Amino acid sequence: MNAVPFDTLKMARKLEAAGFPGAQAAGAAEAMAEAMAGAELATKADVLGVKSDLQTVKTDLERTMLQTRQDLEHAILQTRQELEHAIGKTRQDLENKIDRVESKLESKIELLRRDMTIRLGAMLIASTSIILTAIRFLPLRP
Repeated sequence: MNAVPFDTLKMARKLEAAGFPGAQAAGAAEAMAEAMAGAELATKADVLGVKSDLQTVKTDLERTMLQTRQDLEHAILQTRQELEHAIGKTRQDLENKIDRVESKLESKIELLRRDMTIRLGAMLIASTSIILTAIRFLPLRP
């Protein structure tokens, strides 16, 4: 930052015109010049430079935010596709397992049905034999 140019003579004359005595006006102008010499005041050019720097930073941040957003959207899309694939594979695996279990159950049910049919047939034969035997031993009535 640059020091702001300060005209001590001009200030002293204005102070004298306002009613300050000459020595007091000159002293006040010198004191003001010393105070301003130590101070680093921003000039219009300094402010415009900072404004330009801030605009550059803003542009860089906007570009970074846009790139980050695009990266996140891509990552989300990729993750969604991976999840959909995994879900589809899991669904297919479950359907295959269900089909295998269903097939095994159908086989076992068919075996049980045959076994029950055979047992029922055996029971019918046995009960018929028992009834026929019982009929043989019954006395005949005229």
